[in-house]
Amino acid sequence: MTISTTKAKGISVSLDLTVGHIADMVVESGGRQLKPLHRAPWVDAGETLPKDLPQGTVRLSGDFLCAPFSRSDVEDAPLHGWTANSAWDVIDSAATDGGWRAVFRLRHKVMGASVDKIFTLRDGHPFLYQEHVFSGGSGAISVAHHPMTVMKGGGRLAFSRKRFAATLADPLEPDPARGRFMLAYPARSADLAHFPAADGGTADLTQYRMEDRREDFITLVEADHGGPGWTALARQPEDDLVLVLKNPAELPITMLWLSNGGRDYAPWSGRHLGVLGIEDGRAAVGHAASIGDNWLKREGVATAFALGEGRSFSFRHVIGALPGGTPPQEIITADGQMRLSAGGATKGVPFDSAFLRIGQPVAA
Repeated sequence: MTISTTKAKGISVSLDLTVGHIADMVVESGGRQLKPLHRAPWVDAGETLPKDLPQGTVRLSGDFLCAPFSRSDVEDAPLHGWTANSAWDVIDSAATDGGWRAVFRLRHKVMGASVDKIFTLRDGHPFLYQEHVFSGGSGAISVAHHPMTVMKGGGRLAFSRKRFAATLADPLEPDPARGRFMLAYPARSADLAHFPAADGGTADLTQYRMEDRREDFITLVEADHGGPGWTALARQPEDDLVLVLKNPAELPITMLWLSNGGRDYAPWSGRHLGVLGIEDGRAAVGHAASIGDNWLKREGVATAFALGEGRSFSFRHVIGALPGGTPPQEIITADGQMRLSAGGATKGVPFDSAFLRIGQPVAA
């Protein structure tokens, strides 16, 4: 395994170059070290794993780029594409004025396109600013970030305004001999606190409860509110706040993967506990579905970017962590600050408010 670590004052991010997953992220704040991202328990255990696992599952960690998201059924590639399963090279890594910038390039091409991953860290900012750039190629590609956090005792969630939440036609683990789920499939609701549950009641998507053993997947569609899309998770025992932000024009959906002991087969084996994937994307499930007709397109939601010789596109994403476990009711980014409001109080932290390019034109 080859690790490349990027640092600035108060933050460090380590990338596993063998698969392009973030192996570790540490934010120093208030005399504490906050670690917002998850690493699967089998990654460093040295155990024998099933032989047919994709490398992205073998080394499952932190955040990675999915291109395509889920099934690679247009171009031959593993689950979530070569971006999540194969080697990246360091192209550049150097100090900037007040921080550090690192550029990584995927060795594989994706639909003929080259793919660059860019990390930017700023001194005193508790955030990883991340950009992916696709150059050349042909056809179209779905994309998603795949950050995963983990909790020891549950947490509370808050979101930017969503149009609705919806589950797919079938759950991830329909066979009770292999796993379990709690949400109804298919189902839809505009009320995230009262989503239809499999038992006929409702489930509160703003609460992550450790006693709920489950493997669930649900898509949240961003509303048109003119600001950044965001997810905030207040982890209770950790007493911190994990933040994930996007430009909704680039990544119009947020897919939540609730993985809490809901798979009984290897390598999951009931031990993948307290994990939440916060997967901002421009995708349906599977490459073919994303570039063809799908339920999100029928809702007016883009599910792929167009590739083309001589053209490029990029999208941006932010992951951060703050001390204190209170989910915000509102997040505003402006004038070099992020302002989080909850219960009548407002907290400000340094933030590159221009980074997400809110309101700027977006590639098709």
